[in-house]
Amino acid sequence: MTTEESILNKVQILITNHFDTPEAAFSFFDDDSDGKLKKSEIVKLLKEAEISGFIRGLVGSKLIEGYDKSGDELIDWQEFKAAVDKIKTA
Repeated sequence: MTTEESILNKVQILITNHFDTPEAAFSFFDDDSDGKLKKSEIVKLLKEAEISGFIRGLVGSKLIEGYDKSGDELIDWQEFKAAVDKIKTA
């Protein structure tokens, strides 16, 4: 299992065990309710998923880089859903 797969697996476990739906997880971590996750909100999600503090910031940046299709350096619901869908098929 690659590091990316391991991280995505931990995120999936967090979503499955603590939220009824991916939408509920997205809303929970969207602190300012603007419909987008900024890096600090993603880092909070990663912390809850028990991702090591040492790599949390780097992983947050990489997730934005990999899933931010609009180029605004934020993750909106559709981008988050794409990441969750990738986790489900991994």
